[in-house]
Amino acid sequence: MNKKGHVLNAVLLSVGLGIMLEPATEPAEAVATLETIVKIGVPVTLGALFPDVDTAFGRHRKTLHNLAVLGAFLAFPYHFGNLEFVWIGVLTHYVLDVAGSKRGIALFYPLSSKEYGLPLGVAVSSSRSTIVTVLVTVFELGGAAAIVYDAPQWGFELGRQSLGL
Repeated sequence: MNKKGHVLNAVLLSVGLGIMLEPATEPAEAVATLETIVKIGVPVTLGALFPDVDTAFGRHRKTLHNLAVLGAFLAFPYHFGNLEFVWIGVLTHYVLDVAGSKRGIALFYPLSSKEYGLPLGVAVSSSRSTIVTVLVTVFELGGAAAIVYDAPQWGFELGRQSLGL
């Protein structure tokens, strides 16, 4: 996907996650929901853009599009106490590149340059790329909802604690 697609995915995902983690059942609670969306949205969007930094150096869809980079972003908050949600953006970037585009990504780079993707993706320049981005985002939000609502010991409570809620 292109940068526009990754930003759209991150913003829509952040709104959905913010509403899941801090639902507003009354108008007075809407401010808290909006604050949660922003707390999640900024790092998720930064994480969604980060893997494409490899267009400036290295090999695109290889150098920063692999499981080692995702692992580093997952571990970072445990060691440094910040950037809790950047990994979500990195992960959704990968999901969008694997499911939404024809090319895929090299998940095991530098051990292997083989690119993995699903056969349902579209070309980055396709007029259908935006709708594919939205569909992938809906799928991601469904997965997030399963974690938040069906496995509260993993998702809901940890997410609320990370946000200081």
